[in-house]
Amino acid sequence: MAIPNNIFTGIPDQLPEELIECLFDQENITIERIISKGHITPVGQWYDQDWDEWVILLKGEAVLCYEQDIQFITLTAGNYLLIPAHTRHRIVSTATDTSTIWLAIHIRGVQ
Repeated sequence: MAIPNNIFTGIPDQLPEELIECLFDQENITIERIISKGHITPVGQWYDQDWDEWVILLKGEAVLCYEQDIQFITLTAGNYLLIPAHTRHRIVSTATDTSTIWLAIHIRGVQ
């Protein structure tokens, strides 16, 4: 019998590094809970993934930047988006006064 978990529990008070937890991993889908608190992608570094990533911000706020056209996207609780494979992007800010909680779904090998 499955025991339910809660996406909002087990969040550490101190987060020296962004926390990434795998919630589900099977063949071509991985689901992660990501917790940020003032964490950003290091300057000059870009994520360039071989797979699509769908993310929803459950709590907090963040600003994501796409390298193409240097497009900035502000996300608040409830906002979601699809980041297509090989779309170079980075996180330029997350809330510093509260935990920012993301749910990320990585979708691999789907054409």
